[in-house]
Amino acid sequence: MPELPEVENYRRYLEQTALGQPIEAIDVEDTKLLTTDYASLTEALVGRAFTATKRVGKNLFVYTDGAPIVRMHFGMTGDLAYYHASLDRPRHARIVFHFRGGFNLGFICPRKFERVGLVESVDDFLKVKKIATDGLEISTEELAQKLRKRKSPIKPVLLDQSTVAGIGNWIVDEVLFQAKIHPEQLSHLLTEQEVKNIHAAILLVLQTAIEHESNYALFPTGFIIHARQWADSPYNEPDRHLLCPCGLVPVAHSRVGGRATYFCPSCQVVS
Repeated sequence: MPELPEVENYRRYLEQTALGQPIEAIDVEDTKLLTTDYASLTEALVGRAFTATKRVGKNLFVYTDGAPIVRMHFGMTGDLAYYHASLDRPRHARIVFHFRGGFNLGFICPRKFERVGLVESVDDFLKVKKIATDGLEISTEELAQKLRKRKSPIKPVLLDQSTVAGIGNWIVDEVLFQAKIHPEQLSHLLTEQEVKNIHAAILLVLQTAIEHESNYALFPTGFIIHARQWADSPYNEPDRHLLCPCGLVPVAHSRVGGRATYFCPSCQVVS
């Protein structure tokens, strides 16, 4: 599923390719992918141009030279493809913005969990959906305030988008590993230093993923994601236990908050 790092790279891609071009038409293969009816979408956007972008968590907002703001959510496997009209339409490009200059922006929807629609205000949308401050922008103080209110294991608390926006399952596992916090540690019992460690780890993991365009193979060797990728690989041998990056013990696998969880039983201990 596209998480904050992937959507940040989509945002940069859209800014580098599709801004400043009047929209000539919008082709929608399946209107169920729209959160705004097709007639209203085309009426609001045809003749307009994309001018700027904003990302909050996994949501991408695209501003226009008029009032409408486009919201894109990439679901499970969404993506963007900018291409010339003379080329074949990309596979699964179920929504296509046709620009007057002869280029198109395809919204890729392989599994049809993706969504496009209009919002009147980004702030109002986030408030209604209870989406918290973005993972790259949240302060240590705000994070501490939110974590102290929760008496649940830290992993599901961090996965809750009302705590911090944009971090999903593998990111939380990596954050907790880098911060040396057990995924079942109760959130409200975290020390001030542990919260600072989590905050620093959020920035480290997100910035690393963005820098490497979420290509896990390029991540530092000290990231536990490599063990996770091996465990999920079809080439994994069931009796092989990959060592934690610390080199002391095999990586442990369990379920926390109903989600598959990888951690180091030596580095991450419940206090």
